[in-house]
Parts: sequence; C-alpha cells; structure tokens
Amino acid sequence: MPEFIFTYHGGEMPDTPEAGAEGMARWRAWADNLGSALTNPGTPVGITKVLTPTGVSDEPSLHPIMGFSILEAESMEAALELLKTCPHLDYGGTLDVSQMLPMPVDNI
Repeated sequence: MPEFIFTYHGGEMPDTPEAGAEGMARWRAWADNLGSALTNPGTPVGITKVLTPTGVSDEPSLHPIMGFSILEAESMEAALELLKTCPHLDYGGTLDVSQMLPMPVDNI
C-alpha cells in the first residue's frame, strides 16, 4: 500500500502549558484513531537552515516545517480524507502531503 509523508506548517502556538497539553492530547487521540494507517507518527522539528549550492543561507525558509508524519492509504484521495480531521488544521496550520515513491535500489 502506498505511503504518504505529510509535513506540518504554520499554525498558532499554545498560549499556556495547559493549552499545549490539551492540543497534544487532541493530536494523540487523532493519531490513535488512525490506527495502523499511521506508520510513523514522526517528530516535531526545530530551526530550519537552507543549504544552497553556494552555502548556507541566513534567510529563513520560505515554507519551514514544524514536523512530519507518515501514513499508509490506498490513494492520495484516501490519505487526504484521513488528514482532514488533523487537529493541526484547527490551529490555523497547513499540511503538505506527498506520496512516497520507491527508491530504485540500483541507483544507490
């Protein structure tokens, strides 16, 4: 079954530790509801640096990620349907969703 990586972007940060805990509890309940479709819950990420052919840019990334996760679904449409209820969207964030393609072994 195809796998899809989705990256978390933007959104409001919690105002208080209690709001952060509530948001995390909502995310965990959502992730638990996905069951085995969520093959890798991923991790949040810190500061993003942009590496170019000429070096490391001091300019912020145009679309920095906040974290990633991986899920299995029959199709892109099915993956998007599973992701429509992600709590990250309730906080004004967005998700970028991409199908992961097999890496040809002979190209490694």
